[in-house]
Amino acid sequence: MDAPLLLAIAVAGGYLVGSIPFGLLLTRLAGRGDIRAIGSGNIGATNVLRTGSKGLAALTLLLDIGKGWAAVVAVGRDWGFLGPLDAGLIAGMAAVVGHNFPLWLKFKGGKGVATTLGVLFGALAPVGAAACAVWLLVAGTLRYSSAASMAALAAAPFVAYWLGAVPVALTGAALALLVIARHHANIERLFQGNEPRIGRAGGDG
Repeated sequence: MDAPLLLAIAVAGGYLVGSIPFGLLLTRLAGRGDIRAIGSGNIGATNVLRTGSKGLAALTLLLDIGKGWAAVVAVGRDWGFLGPLDAGLIAGMAAVVGHNFPLWLKFKGGKGVATTLGVLFGALAPVGAAACAVWLLVAGTLRYSSAASMAALAAAPFVAYWLGAVPVALTGAALALLVIARHHANIERLFQGNEPRIGRAGGDG
């Protein structure tokens, strides 16, 4: 398969996989109503947790991570320039865009943290593991989910570069910038001292 066709399939497939709104689907199937009508209105696991179901939130988290992971590994993970790994990373990026701007929800989706984490695990598992470790460290110290998410994904490109995975580092940097941009309201609340901490109602980290 030639490179242009592979990349086109990677982008389209990644976007469509990423755009599946698992949080919305699961809460509706469970009879919890429209997740967009409660809390932050976000379709991600954090807002699903506000339905009172830890199980649904955990399943949403796993499925959203799985979208990013699947988009990368379905295309391939060989280390050729403009080869399967590069196409896989592009598919992963498209999956995050699909999650954030899903066609089915009038392009109003989530923030892409879990799906980006899945991309990192699919591309290079140690980078994904490092991002998780940073999330736990920041969340445990500051008790802000949004700050932990941004710090975790901001650290990932440096870890990837340190491991010699430049394509993963560049992809991680681009996705980190997108996630941080999607957290603009959280950033404002953090500076104002109004961002809810983990375990309290409100917010949309």
